[in-house]
Amino acid sequence: MYAVILTGGKQYRVKEGDVLAVEKLDLEPGRKAQFDRVLLVEDGGNVQVGAPVLDNAMVLGLVLENFKGEKVIVFKKKRRKQFRRTRGHRQLLSKVRITKITPDRTRLTSEDLAEEKIVPAEKPAPAPKPKAPAPAEAPAAAKPAKAAAKAKPAKKEAAKPKAAKKPAPAKPAKTKKE
Repeated sequence: MYAVILTGGKQYRVKEGDVLAVEKLDLEPGRKAQFDRVLLVEDGGNVQVGAPVLDNAMVLGLVLENFKGEKVIVFKKKRRKQFRRTRGHRQLLSKVRITKITPDRTRLTSEDLAEEKIVPAEKPAPAPKPKAPAPAEAPAAAKPAKAAAKAKPAKKEAAKPKAAKKPAPAKPAKTKKE
């Protein structure tokens, strides 16, 4: 069984279990989508064609995710006019899995149309980092020496003075020809 549906200004030929990317639907992932603009339904040898749509047919789907599509580069140019423009665009899409195709929506049960409760997946807790071993206690005489060393920062070496510039050699005077 397959159907042709219309969504987002485009037509899609779908079967149960198909996963397709359509123009973004205003549904969160995990929610059910209802496509009631069905143009054609084929059930075995029985084909129903709408004029333009079938009134009783319906296709149900489950929104898996909302994402952005591949980047499309739009490049405009007018020759000999020094005009060039480059723009990029990423279309917002929804990934939908088709769950049920029915030529008669009166046969749908309330369970088919009911929203499932969305249970967020729990992220595993990050593993605790191993603690560094505590430093061993040093003798009491060594502690004041370390404290004194920390109090006085090491002096930096003085920067070398810049070399003095040498004057440019004198230019020879021009002589006039008489």
